[in-house]
Order: sequence, then C-alpha cells, then structure tokens
Amino acid sequence: METNSSTHQAIKGAGWLISEQLPTDTFIPEDFTEEQLMMKDMCHQFIQTEIVPIVDRIDTLEPGLMPKLIEKSGDLGLLGISIPEEYNGLGKEFMYSIIVAEAMGAGHSFSVAMSAHSGIGTLPILYFGTPEQKAKYIPKLATGEWKGSYGLTEPNSGSDALSAKTSAKLSEDGKHYILNGQKCWITNGGFADVYTVFAKIDGTQFTAFILERGMEGFTQGPEEHKMGIKGSSTVQLYFQDCKVPVENVLGEIGKGHVIAFNILNIGRLKLCAAVLGGASKCLQEAVTYAKTREQFKKPIAAFGAIQQKIADMAIKCWVGESGLYRASMWIDEKERELLASGKPFNEALLGAAEEYAIECAMLKVFGSEVLDFVVDEAVQIHGGNGFSDEYHVSRAYRDSRINRIFEGTNEINRLLTVDMVLKRAMKGRLDLMGPAMAVQQELMSIPDFGDVDETPFAAEKKAIHQMKKAVFLVAGAAAQKLMMKLESEQEILMNIADMAIEIYHAESALLRAMKLVEAKGEAACGYELDIARTYLYDTGDTVNKCAKDAINAFASGDEQRMMLLGIKRFTKVAPFNAKDARRRIAERVIGK
Repeated sequence: METNSSTHQAIKGAGWLISEQLPTDTFIPEDFTEEQLMMKDMCHQFIQTEIVPIVDRIDTLEPGLMPKLIEKSGDLGLLGISIPEEYNGLGKEFMYSIIVAEAMGAGHSFSVAMSAHSGIGTLPILYFGTPEQKAKYIPKLATGEWKGSYGLTEPNSGSDALSAKTSAKLSEDGKHYILNGQKCWITNGGFADVYTVFAKIDGTQFTAFILERGMEGFTQGPEEHKMGIKGSSTVQLYFQDCKVPVENVLGEIGKGHVIAFNILNIGRLKLCAAVLGGASKCLQEAVTYAKTREQFKKPIAAFGAIQQKIADMAIKCWVGESGLYRASMWIDEKERELLASGKPFNEALLGAAEEYAIECAMLKVFGSEVLDFVVDEAVQIHGGNGFSDEYHVSRAYRDSRINRIFEGTNEINRLLTVDMVLKRAMKGRLDLMGPAMAVQQELMSIPDFGDVDETPFAAEKKAIHQMKKAVFLVAGAAAQKLMMKLESEQEILMNIADMAIEIYHAESALLRAMKLVEAKGEAACGYELDIARTYLYDTGDTVNKCAKDAINAFASGDEQRMMLLGIKRFTKVAPFNAKDARRRIAERVIGK
C-alpha cells in the first residue's frame, strides 16, 4: 500500500510555537497518494449521486431514508476507514479518515449523521470497550448494519458536561445499573441502535454505558425542529428506571470524563475537515453563479468587489486545508511512534490525539468560522437569490451555524487552547519559560538589525517568528501579572488564543507554499504564494489588534508602553499589494 509516512520524529503538541519547521517535514494536500485521491473522489461521487439529488427529501426526515444512506456509505467502507480489519473495517491510516471526513463534508444533514455515527457513535466503544464489547458492536457499526449515537448533553449541562444529573445505581441483584434522567440534542437519536450514554453512579462517579434501542425504561422524544441540518435526527433521550447490564459499563467506573474528552479531540479535528469540505463546495457554487449572473451587461465575476469576496473565500479554504493536514500528519506520525513502542491500537491513537489536543481545538475554531464566512459571502454573491430556498446556498447558510457550537463551543475551545498550553508548560511538557524570558530581555535591549537575510522567504519566515514572540510577550506578562486570576479573564485568554490560531495557520500556509515552490519552482506557484503572502499580511494586523487588546486590559504606565512598542515591532509585516494579489487569486479560481 502506498503511504506518505515520514521518518522524522513527530513534533510535540504546540511545539510549533517554539521551533521552526521545514517545508520538507510538513504534510500538505498535494502529498496525497493515488489511493487517497481515489478515496476522496469516491466520496465526492457519493455525495453528488446519492445525496445532492434527494437533499430535500432528507430535510423532511423521510422515515428510513437516513439509515439507508448510512448503510450505503457502509457498503463502500466509508464508515470503517480506520477501524481494524478484524472488526470489518478497512484498517487504513488515520489520515484516510480525515480525507473522507473532508470529502463528505458537503453532504449537509447526511454529513452530520454519518460523522456522528462513525465518530462519537463508534469510537468510544472501539477505543475503550472490552474485547467482548468490541466484538459485539464494532463489526456492525463499521458496516452500518447498526447505527451509533452518543448521549452526553443534558438540559442543564452543555459545556459543563461533568455537571450532568443522569444517575445510575446498581440493582440489588448486582446484574444491572438502573439509569434515571435525560439527554438532549442527541444526533442520530431517533434511529440509532447503539448509544454511548454518560451517567453518575451513586451521584458522583461519572461513567459511560453502552445502551441499546429497546432496553427496558429507555425511550426517546420527538424530533427537534431546528434552524439548520433539518435532515439530521435530533431527539431527547429519557431513562426511567432503565436497566443496563453491568457488562455494558464502558471503560472504568468514574472515568467517563476520560472517554468524553479524548473522543472530543478526534471529533474536533474531523469536524474541521468536514466544514472545510462544505466550504470548498460552497465556494465552487458561488463562483459558478458569479460567472453566469450578469449585471450591467457583464458577469458579476468581472467586478472587483465580487472578485475580492471570491479571493477571500478561496484564501480561507486553502489556509484551513494547510493547517488541517499539517496537524493530521502529526497525529499519524505520533500514532505510528506509539505503536512502534508497543502501545495497543486504541492507546496509540488516543495518545496521539491527546498530544495534539491543542491543535484539534484550534482547528475546530478556525474551520467552523471559515465555513460561516464562506456561506455568508456565498449568499451575498447570490444577492436576493441567495435568500431563496430554490438556491443551495440558503441551506448551506442555515446548516453552517451549528458548527460553532458542536464539539465544544468556539469560546470553550479558545479557552481550552490557552489553558492546555499553560498547563503543559507548568508540567514541563513544553518549554515556554525560556522563550518568554528571552522576549522580555529582547524588549529591554537595543534591537539587533544585523545583516539582511536575502535567502528565499526570509522576510516571511521572520514575520512568523516575530509574531510568535508577540504570543510569548502577552501570555507571559498576563500570567505573571494576573497569576491565578488569569483563568477568570476570559477575554484576555481568547485574545491570546486568536493570536496563536492565526499564527499557526499563517505558518501552515507559508510552509505549504514553500514546499510547492521547492517541488515545482516559484514561477509555477504564483497562486499559492499570493494566498500565503496575503494571509500573512492580514495576520500581522489581526495579531497586533488581539495583542493590544490584551495588553490594554491588564497593563498600564511604562509597562504598558514598553509592551505596546514590542507588539508594534513583533507584528510588523512588509508592505504588500493585497488588492492585486486578491485579483490574481480570484482570476485563477474563476478560470478553474
């Protein structure tokens, strides 16, 4: 089998903040193998032939339709891409599951149902189940014969999942746990056969259980009426003295949070993949419309205002892809590293996903906000027609909004990003103190202008390096000044998270462009260079604004003035004609 595995050791999670990566060590979409491209093309064909023609029927929740579509995708092996062959899966590398998630992302409600089934509906049992549990459930989940679902959220516990009230008590004969409570917003809940449900044993021990449709005391509510993703089944689950066999406890008693949080890492990454797939499809439809819609006797695609929109949509999609596949290969590499050290399959992938939990959170935020931006601009390009249900973009607009709430709200993921970085620094997993101290010393010293570096991309690499210093300056000063109070200063934490998210993606885009230039030459990579440089140019302003907002919130006097001068120095980007670059980008996209 072809592979794109590399031999260098995987970088540590958040390690990109303190080290410089080479283009040769960066995985990009252009590195896909022939087999991976064929898999991606098969997914696109499935969406185009099986989903697009009946998307209106799907949105009416036609009885039995969604389960049949899930079974069809199972027949193609799409539900078990990375599930071991012994459980009816294809046993492919983790990267394949990300490629499939992106390619299936344009399927609206179907994409939600499929990703919920193959992700949170299947993975908890695959990674935490006993051999008997895996043998019983995974083969049927991998093929779609059984459909999976996941019950964590409750009416009064969303982001604070551990405050759930659903209770579990051991029966007098010791053979069952008796569950009482309810879950809400349960995707696939209306038709699933297997559910991973969380409850507190004796009111304290947060634990996961495997439930099956038809268990005594287990019922569901009616389908919810939603703003978007109308075709995905969303119901409440009710447990009234629900009898669950003791052998259906999933994982360790009292360790349900380990399952919930580890599965979320993978879910966030796959959600990023799916929304970027949806964004690319929406961009294509906006461009097609702009080329055919005429105003003032010419296509609206010929107007600069429309070209700017198309360019910005294309930039965000391309940059998002760059960040997604860069991190996905890190997880792939880390999984192989852990397998080679003797870790079993489930521990290897979970360990790899935990190592890059920070990147997963960042990518979820970035991807979901890219899709929201793209669908909004697509509606604008369609004008009044975009507000009509006769055009696809109105559905895309409604369906997009949930993604900033799914898999942890974007606010929670921003806070988690900084929290995880700081905790790793305190535990010695990540050396942030050294770079932070170096930045403070640099501020107190005379700038070293030195010799001008004229090597290719020297200016762009320096700009990224300097922006990382801005993160260390703000995060270090905030932690030093506010100490334990920092966790309650959520606005400052979100400023720092946005700085990191933007820098990571700007660097990912630059590395992708550099790698392509190394392979094809600069003359053949004008489009990619325009995207990377335009995004970098904009990132300087974004990082500058976030840094200033944070500093002004906790510093004053000479300290404030010194740090603001430092931020001005660290976010400086060379003048760049972004207008012309955007026109060239739009011309390429429209022509393609």
